[in-house]
Amino acid sequence: MMFRTHVALTLFSIFFLIQHVHYKFAFFVVALIAGIFPDIGAGFSLFGGKRLVGTSRITPYIHGFFHSLTFVLVVSALLAIYLPIYALPFFLGYSLHLFADSFTVEGIRPFWPLRYESKGPLRSGSSVESMLFIGFCIVDFVLLINFFL
Repeated sequence: MMFRTHVALTLFSIFFLIQHVHYKFAFFVVALIAGIFPDIGAGFSLFGGKRLVGTSRITPYIHGFFHSLTFVLVVSALLAIYLPIYALPFFLGYSLHLFADSFTVEGIRPFWPLRYESKGPLRSGSSVESMLFIGFCIVDFVLLINFFL
């Protein structure tokens, strides 16, 4: 999925849940960063690829590791032990990103290094994804207004 769709989906989950947490600013920032972080090693990503990890034979492995529930579970467990207020927003943002990517034709390998892949019919940048993006933006706006009322 495209960067903008990941942001809109993450904002939806943040606006939906933020009223139930006491640490709203930290929740917002951590969930939003975690929602875009999985693409850090992707050559096609806004933040990843050659600019950050270079071009090498190891780049697909870096992307595969960061694009897996294996990474999410390990980091979330460590955060729950050492920085518990960041565990939920990290898990939420990161796992939603992976969930959304599991519906794309590129898919993800959820339990890296295992070879199993989770794929779907959605093409990144397609009109269907654009409609999802617009839908999430509308709902984000409604939830944001509701938050301040």
